[in-house]
Amino acid sequence: MIIYILQQIELKMASKSKLQLEYTINCSTSVLYSRLSNASGLGEWFADDVNVKGKLYTFVWEGVGQVAEMVLKRDGKQVRFHWVDDDDDEAYFEFNIAKDELTGDVSLVITDFAEEGEEDEATELWNTQVADLKRILGC
Repeated sequence: MIIYILQQIELKMASKSKLQLEYTINCSTSVLYSRLSNASGLGEWFADDVNVKGKLYTFVWEGVGQVAEMVLKRDGKQVRFHWVDDDDDEAYFEFNIAKDELTGDVSLVITDFAEEGEEDEATELWNTQVADLKRILGC
C-alpha cells in the first residue's frame, strides 16, 4: 500500500512541468514590486479582485476565488505563492525581479508549474497577464 501511494505521488509530481518565463519591464524595480506583492497591485493585472488575510491571498476571477499562501517574500526582489488546494508541495508560482547592472534593464522572471501538455496554454495565460501589467505600468 505504501509503495502504491508513493508511486501515485511520483506520478503527480512527474505530471507537472516547470515553466520559467522572462519579460523585460521598463519601469523601476520598486514600482514593479508593488504590483507583485500586495493585494491592490495584484488586483490591477493578475486577478479581478484580491483579498488578503495574513499570508493567505484569495485571487478572484469571474466571481470564483482561489486561495494561495505567500510562502516567500524578499523585499524588492521576489514573491512566491503556493496554491492552498494544490497537493503538490513542490509546485508554486513566483515573481522575481532582476536588474541588469550594466544596462539597467529590469526583467520580471515568472516561475510556474503546468500540467503535462498544458505548458503552451499556461505560457499564453502569463503572456496575456504580463501584457496587462505592462499596459498598467505604461511600458
